[in-house]
Amino acid sequence: MEHHEDLHLIVVSPESTLFDGKVDIVILPGESGSFSVLHDHAPLISSLIKGEIKYTEDGLEKSIGISSGFVEVRDNIVSACVEI
Repeated sequence: MEHHEDLHLIVVSPESTLFDGKVDIVILPGESGSFSVLHDHAPLISSLIKGEIKYTEDGLEKSIGISSGFVEVRDNIVSACVEI
């Protein structure tokens, strides 16, 4: 997998792609509490609980409400597969 210079967020549900783009920060609702992902974050895989995936795109804060899911962070790509 290629290493991205920018932090890239992809959020997909069984129905559609909810977001696919460059972001500055991502805040995810993990089972042990919310956690943030910034550029060059260490690789991880985590389950997600009901809450909001919050992110900043071009200086604007946005969010996507989810009921559950999981996320993988690797090479500046944050890939979340969620139920909404």
